[in-house]
Amino acid sequence: MPSTADLLARKCQHTETALADSELNAYLAAVPGWELAGPRIVKKYQFKNYYETLAFMNAIAYVIHADDHHPEITLTYNQCLIKFDTHSVNGGKGGLSVNDFICAAKVDAIYQQSFS
Repeated sequence: MPSTADLLARKCQHTETALADSELNAYLAAVPGWELAGPRIVKKYQFKNYYETLAFMNAIAYVIHADDHHPEITLTYNQCLIKFDTHSVNGGKGGLSVNDFICAAKVDAIYQQSFS
C-alpha cells in the first residue's frame, strides 16, 4: 500500500497504464481529502483571501510543471478546486494513474506547509 511519503518521493513518469479499480482505494488513502469524481480525483482548498489563493496557485504551478502533469484548476476569490486525471491512459480515453496521486500528495504538502 502506498504512503504519502512514498508518493512525495516519486516523480511522474510517462504512462499509458491506468490504475486498476482495486488499487484506487489504497492510493486514495495516501492522499486524505481527495475524492473520486468519475475518472478524476478532486479536492477543494480554502484560503483567507484572493492573494493567498493566487500564492497557492503559483506555488503548485512550479511543482506540477516540474513533474509535467497538469491538473484542471478552478480558481475563485478564496477557493481553489483541483482535478487530476491522466489523459494518456486507457488508449487515450483518460483515467487515473499513479501520476495523479503523486501530484495530489505534492499539492497537499504545499498547502499544509504554507496555508493551513
